[in-house]
Amino acid sequence: MITISLCMIVKNEENVIARCLDSIENFVDEIIIVDTGSTDTTKEIAKGYTDKIFDFKWINDFSVARNYSYSKATMDYILWLDADDVILEEDRRKFKELKQTLDPTVDIVMMKYNVGLDQYNKPTLSYYRERLSRRINNYRWHEPVHEYLELNGKIVNSDICITHKNEGTSSYDRNLSIYEQIISRGKKLSVRGLYYYARELYYHQRYDDAIEYFTKFLDTEMGWVEDNIYACYHLSVCYEYKNDRTNMLNALLRSFKYDNPRAEICCQFGQYYMEASNYESAIVWYTLATQLKKPTDNWGFILHDYWGFIPSIQLCVCYARVGNMQKAIEYNDKAAELKPNDPYVVHNRRYFEACLAI
Repeated sequence: MITISLCMIVKNEENVIARCLDSIENFVDEIIIVDTGSTDTTKEIAKGYTDKIFDFKWINDFSVARNYSYSKATMDYILWLDADDVILEEDRRKFKELKQTLDPTVDIVMMKYNVGLDQYNKPTLSYYRERLSRRINNYRWHEPVHEYLELNGKIVNSDICITHKNEGTSSYDRNLSIYEQIISRGKKLSVRGLYYYARELYYHQRYDDAIEYFTKFLDTEMGWVEDNIYACYHLSVCYEYKNDRTNMLNALLRSFKYDNPRAEICCQFGQYYMEASNYESAIVWYTLATQLKKPTDNWGFILHDYWGFIPSIQLCVCYARVGNMQKAIEYNDKAAELKPNDPYVVHNRRYFEACLAI
């Protein structure tokens, strides 16, 4: 059976760190906490789980801090978590089994990261991350923000999920600020940096700036295919907010350069035609979204609602607008199978009941 070092970098996580450690402490052989400047009781709480607590001066570079934490590990494999991550009960069972059965020649284990949850605690956004890595390979973290561990060797996908439960402890502007400090010093962002800086601009509703950097990223022609597709998706949303329909359409069409249609892209096409009251064309795209098979081992971002709920609820609206109430009710029922108490589902159901009562 393999041994595991848990390595974490933390700062002011007193509200969440115990929850995280409680969920994993029985499955790791060593817990290493690197504190980057806490002023609350984070370190005192951590002392209840480990004596391997190290202070590290924060220099606005996540990769440097993570590499320092990895340098303290002594077990066969290293696992990383953020303080607001947890491993839920079903995944703890799977984790225990993985630890007992993992082939020791495996270099990296990818695990799904559920970073957004709906009111039913179902994931709305997930993607794979490199969670478990063989220590002897001396893997290194790269990039100051949205850091990543280099991937090489024997890599396997696991069905274990790490669940992110954000309690609002992190600074909303931190990542954006780090990127802008890099730029202000005259340094160029990497290709990956261009993409993630654009995402930060997008989330801060700086759509003109986001458009500029998503475009710069795509124009490098060096991005990972999954990042290229989602850059096109976010570009289309930026242009939608700006009411620039021509470029919204062009961004969506550009995504086909990289791979087959994704449900997120198809739903954006549907939105494009709905905004023009072209419901027949919208139906084509939303229907296609319902027919696509959701990726299971894809390492890229998956916005789960676009692979079921959103196209169903939008098809309900589209069919109602063209006067096909039977199909409208059918798709509202399909949406209800996924989210039975969603406000849109409930509203539509009441609307149909009122129509049928007339």
